[in-house]
Amino acid sequence: MSRWHLIVAALSVFAPPVSAEVAPDAWRIAIIIDDLGYGLAAGERALNLPGPVSYAVLPATPWARALAEIAHERGKEVLLHLPLQSVGGEPADEPGLLALDMTRLQFAHAFAANFKSVPHAAGINSHRGSLLTRHPGHMAWLMEEIKNRGGLYFVDSFTTHASVALRLAQEAGVAAVKRDVFLDPDHAPGTLEREFERLKKLARQRGFAVGIGHPHPATLDLLEQQLPGLPDEGFELVGIGDYIALRQQTRSAATVAGPVE
Repeated sequence: MSRWHLIVAALSVFAPPVSAEVAPDAWRIAIIIDDLGYGLAAGERALNLPGPVSYAVLPATPWARALAEIAHERGKEVLLHLPLQSVGGEPADEPGLLALDMTRLQFAHAFAANFKSVPHAAGINSHRGSLLTRHPGHMAWLMEEIKNRGGLYFVDSFTTHASVALRLAQEAGVAAVKRDVFLDPDHAPGTLEREFERLKKLARQRGFAVGIGHPHPATLDLLEQQLPGLPDEGFELVGIGDYIALRQQTRSAATVAGPVE
């Protein structure tokens, strides 16, 4: 990759997408399947998706441990899908919820229990969270818990534009990115196709893009059809941990390269 392409990819983190495309060797996509843990059949089908798709498992759900173990055995990357309080509120029986009215100690205990319930988690991504992710104090607590466990990363599912989670992660020295596209805001095939194309367009423009989907039949139908063809279109599907590492390398290389002459 040329110095110019490295700099473009790094600067695009901070700039809005533009019409020009980054060189094809930089078109990297990460896909996370959220909400695993409640259904075994749907979870197993999701785990059969080809390539390094990553899987976010809800804590303390009936199939959380089993699906995390299966994913790990298959070489798939596992995340703890951490429930954070939302503006609209959660079901009364939402397991593992981190809430605004918790003390620091309660927060730490709840995080620890959630983390323990999802074996092999290499990172954390937020579940809901449109309320809690906008509160700097609670996000600072979260980043402390993540950093204290060493080597974990954070993915902001970005359910509100008011989220401060990514900024707090960066301040705490936690490797982090945010979601670019929800692949399935509804289950209509037309919506799924449109959002998948939008994910690819962002990857072409910036070199990198993160998509999040869920183990719905329509979503899995789409991904089963589309993922095998990505390499022929010039895209590289990468696990989210590798994606974050590549982003960091790109930024570092751009900084070392200095200004373009």
